Amino acid sequence: MPIAPLMIEHRVIEKMIALIDMAVAVIETAGTVEGGLIDTLVDCIRTYADRCHHGKEEEILFRDLGRKKLAEEHRQIMNELIEDHKWGRVKVSQLLQAKGEFVGGKQEALAKVLSCLKEIAIFYPKHIEKEDKHFFLPCMDYFSETERDRMLEEEMDFDKGFIHKIYKEKTQQVKLALGSQLP
Repeated sequence: MPIAPLMIEHRVIEKMIALIDMAVAVIETAGTVEGGLIDTLVDCIRTYADRCHHGKEEEILFRDLGRKKLAEEHRQIMNELIEDHKWGRVKVSQLLQAKGEFVGGKQEALAKVLSCLKEIAIFYPKHIEKEDKHFFLPCMDYFSETERDRMLEEEMDFDKGFIHKIYKEKTQQVKLALGSQLP
């Protein structure tokens, strides 16, 4: 069943969210935050939760479900999940912007950093619960065993190429950043 890897990924994301909750407590106590901590959290959310996990949902599961005649309830939840993914991307961008302002000397931006972290920590458990309890398992009934096996194979292929895709992109970013300095 192709849903198992996605649900396993949820458990990893839940551990990350617990760490975000801990980070909020530390930041509130200290009254400051290291930019590197926020960069690491952003990288975890963007790379693992969004590009890897949500990437498989959007590029494989939702794509294939879009070809099926779904019950209105499932179509509505799928659309909500897509909007949730968009919300998460915006919130992470806001977190990164607030971190930049704080590191740049705007002490008042710490409140925005904390607000974004708290919103993310509230968002993900609800999002995961919606997927785990109300969407993933019921939606597997729309697929034959052969279709589920094909999706699982595609998810594994997605994972196999994922790290290479990321670092190919990072190499291009560095090359562009150095563009005017290259011989």
